[in-house]
Amino acid sequence: MLIPIRHENMSARRWPVVTLALIAINTVVFLATHDTLMRQAPELGKVKAHILILAATHPELNLSPDVRQLVTSFKDHHARDWAKVQDPDHKAIDAWDEHIRGVEEPYQLQQEMDSLCDQYGRLSEASLAEQYAFVPAHPKPVSYITANFLHGGWLHLIFNMWFLWLAGFVLEDTWGRPIYAIFYLVAGAAALQFHAWLNPGSIVPTLGASGAVAALMGAFLVRFPMMKIEMAWIILIRRYTFKAPAYALLPLWLLMEVLYGTIFGQMSATAHWAHVGGFLFGALAALALRYSGLEHKVSQAIESEVAWQNDPEIVQASEMMNDGQLDQALPVLKDYLARKPDSVDACSLLREVHWRKGDVPLYLAYTARLCSLHLAARQPQAAWQDYEEFLQHGGDKLPAQTWLDLCRVPEEEGAFERALGEYEKLTAAYPAERQALLGRLGAARIYLKRLNRPQDALRLYELVSKSPLPHLDLEPNIQSGMSEARAAMAVAAAVPAQASS
Repeated sequence: MLIPIRHENMSARRWPVVTLALIAINTVVFLATHDTLMRQAPELGKVKAHILILAATHPELNLSPDVRQLVTSFKDHHARDWAKVQDPDHKAIDAWDEHIRGVEEPYQLQQEMDSLCDQYGRLSEASLAEQYAFVPAHPKPVSYITANFLHGGWLHLIFNMWFLWLAGFVLEDTWGRPIYAIFYLVAGAAALQFHAWLNPGSIVPTLGASGAVAALMGAFLVRFPMMKIEMAWIILIRRYTFKAPAYALLPLWLLMEVLYGTIFGQMSATAHWAHVGGFLFGALAALALRYSGLEHKVSQAIESEVAWQNDPEIVQASEMMNDGQLDQALPVLKDYLARKPDSVDACSLLREVHWRKGDVPLYLAYTARLCSLHLAARQPQAAWQDYEEFLQHGGDKLPAQTWLDLCRVPEEEGAFERALGEYEKLTAAYPAERQALLGRLGAARIYLKRLNRPQDALRLYELVSKSPLPHLDLEPNIQSGMSEARAAMAVAAAVPAQASS
């Protein structure tokens, strides 16, 4: 069994209020409804089974409209099972089934059917699943919302809430609370409707947050495709962990859901097509938010909200910006930043001013500076988000030192392949700068210490050693690294030789 444990960005700029509220609501609703759902399901299920048996073996009987819909839906969607029930010699499911076979008088059979119809109507009216879960054959408007907050068991709830937490809080931080909350509710309804399109006429109640959570996963893939997700692979009592980027894991999950939905269809107790519909809706909605510019505006507003320290100049500049006085806000912010060059507040607002003025080069310059300030303030995730914004809006390369410091973020978090990629880009962008040497040393360190690839490490150490750039102070580290790499290569070469002997 594969279970996600965490991902690289397990921090946010603000408390994820909406995500926590959704988890709390789901949990409270589960505690309030679970016992009732478990008690009602067997009784209603038995009445449904009796109705189907009696209707199959005596098709001449009159049915109430709701029972006729039940029978027609079962006959249309479960033809093989219907044929088995029609067989008068089918294996009896209970004492009632055995008894009803001995009844031959038409009026007694009709009385029994009328009684079952009355029971079905009464139990359906009282059933939480029938009233608030989503039934494709006759969906109630309220069920598009309420079905997403009902769960059939503890594991169903726990897995959904864990996935909701992992994908939800970073999206809430990215989109803001109102957009995120609206997205979640609409996504849940869209997933249920997709399920209904693929299962028209189904009378099986669908419940759970899985469709909405799948939408969060689709949005997560679009927004953070490169983010590494740590997975636990549990085999019997042994647990193994590995990391893989979202673009490798989440599409595979989607394909599995499509496969299960195609093969098993309504025979499965899991609404696989609701997962597929939710995932696709989430991905498309995330693309729309991203390229409409709304996501960017919200992110900037959040950044400003969490960063302001109520300094008079910051408040004054903010009010000017709200009134559209961008040119008047510029000198206030520039003067403040000149006096306090490490101010994240001023730099963030200056970046926003230039974005709203359409000055992309200055917007990129302040984005790079903000990245540096976040790194200095030990806010690596905020710095990485700045870098992503920088790239998304046409940025080519960060200042060399900022880029070098940023490369260490994925390295410290264990995302070694991403760190190697950034070190390589840094080296290519600044071949004549000292940071290129330090970048190669950083990559060599990863190859040697983390990935057990001493040959690649030795190649980089030798390149640094031969560099015309001054590196006398680095020579002890270079020589030590080369010696360690050669020793590791010798050990690796000796092992096959011993094995062959």
